[in-house]
Amino acid sequence: MKSTSTRRVFLQQSTMAGLALASAGAWAAVQSGRPARKLAVAVMGLGRGFDHIKALLTLPDVVVAAVCDVDARRVDRASQAVEKQTGARPKGFKDVRQMLEDKTVEALFVAAPNHWHAPATILACAAGKHVYVEKPGSHNPREGEWMVAAARRNRRLVQMGNQRRSWPGIIEGIEKLRAGVIGRVFAARCWYNNSRASIGRGKSAPVPEWLDYSLWQGPAPERPYKDNLVHYHWHWHWHWGNGELGNNGVHALDVARWGLAVDAPRRVTYGGARYHFEDDQETPDTGVATFDFGACFATWEGSSCLPRPGDKVGFTHFYGDKGTLIIDGGGYRLLDPKGLEVDKKTGAGGDAVHIGNFLDAIRGDAKLNAEIEDAQKSTLLCHLGNIAWRTGRTINYDAAKGRIEEGQEAQGLWEREYRPGWKPAV
Repeated sequence: MKSTSTRRVFLQQSTMAGLALASAGAWAAVQSGRPARKLAVAVMGLGRGFDHIKALLTLPDVVVAAVCDVDARRVDRASQAVEKQTGARPKGFKDVRQMLEDKTVEALFVAAPNHWHAPATILACAAGKHVYVEKPGSHNPREGEWMVAAARRNRRLVQMGNQRRSWPGIIEGIEKLRAGVIGRVFAARCWYNNSRASIGRGKSAPVPEWLDYSLWQGPAPERPYKDNLVHYHWHWHWHWGNGELGNNGVHALDVARWGLAVDAPRRVTYGGARYHFEDDQETPDTGVATFDFGACFATWEGSSCLPRPGDKVGFTHFYGDKGTLIIDGGGYRLLDPKGLEVDKKTGAGGDAVHIGNFLDAIRGDAKLNAEIEDAQKSTLLCHLGNIAWRTGRTINYDAAKGRIEEGQEAQGLWEREYRPGWKPAV
């Protein structure tokens, strides 16, 4: 208990002092007088991965040794950014399989599209690398199982990028919730709002010279290139993405599951549709997913194309018989049964503290805050919700068997097909 408390106090003090990028393990190294072990890492997917690089460059004793993307422009941009700050240019790769052959690299950061998350993680584990993988971490439930198996078989550390698990203010709020600050907790409500525009109707076009589209598709069965897919709108196609529920809902639902202290739901529904535009998007832009855990309940509401001004405070609310706890930014707000605020905690967020926790776990100075087995329990909520929407059915889940109850057509969406030679092997 003492080390956990010391860690939390240090992180809170670091945040207030503008040093929130330091992590518990680095602090332990300073206290003991020993230097932290320098780590060489590689980053795959240099859109979101560029944020990883920016965070990594603020942390001590870590070297961005290699970068990888199927977009040559992104490789050059990332390489220049690292060289400008460190004086050393990382190795640039197009194919992650070649990058994983580098024996000096200890960890891979996976920030490529969702259909790459599990295959790249499994390949990296087999190559002896630890992995930090962006959310949702898997494209389908079966891949989540394979990722856990790969981490265990190869004895690798795998952390998912649900970074709120490492934010001190949120940690404190969840601890208070677990300690009974709002009494018995019955429900959690989550949501995500945005003002996304139409993605239009994609047209067949020549593949840009800077893009290796075949390698971008990687494990996913081949489909013709169209001009409104790369680099972001793949999120809204089931072939590559998981819709808004898997894109942003996973963050809020992970906090909800954490606070409710639950693992798997027994019943899941998801109603909604693509209401705002007639275009290529296959996934809903508006909807409500529900998760019945038996003793408690959670909901997630998505409104991707129409912000809701009334839902500006927080993105996960917990309701108990003695009040409400709101996760707000990097902290929390506590309301009494009448809705009056009785406590509040502000806090910093960002990627660096969560990435720092991952690096310190590799060094042996910390425990992962979002280890892949637990993280994929949150991702499974998103998968089950999407399966409910795609089938138009209520999904009954057998937690003991880890499967959708037999007899439901939804079971067919538990996994996907792969391009020949690309199916992950654990």
